[in-house]
Amino acid sequence: MSNHIKLMEQAIEACRTGIATGQSPFGAVIATREGEVICAAHNSVRSDTDPTAHAEINAIREASRTLGTMNLIGHYLVSTCEPCPMCASAIHWARLDAVVFGATIDDAREAMFNELTLPAQQLYDTGGSHVKIYPLVLRDKCQELFNEWRNGPNAKPY
Repeated sequence: MSNHIKLMEQAIEACRTGIATGQSPFGAVIATREGEVICAAHNSVRSDTDPTAHAEINAIREASRTLGTMNLIGHYLVSTCEPCPMCASAIHWARLDAVVFGATIDDAREAMFNELTLPAQQLYDTGGSHVKIYPLVLRDKCQELFNEWRNGPNAKPY
């Protein structure tokens, strides 16, 4: 669990980098089982003009390029927010072992994001996924990212 907290703090910093560059408040890190960081990423939907450029997707893309493989077995993803169904599916397809998240889909919805209200655990259970979920790590700090974003100059939900 201590690795989860340390890695979540890095995902929070990636999120803050994104907020500072005009992006939405989401950050993610991919690490080995031992906690070695492969990459950190933030949401870039606006700058990329790409609705799929969520922090989790960006992290998966970067980790795959860095490692030279689409198969990320032996790694896990840490996200400041519960993955949406698109990101949860990508996590499954990348064969990541687990996902750790802070804020929930409901928290993102309350912050004015157009989230589908399908929790990642429900998607994985229904689909028979092997991905393990570790929810609510530093949730308060992750929820606060929505307020930081809302109080900044670029608070435009998509």
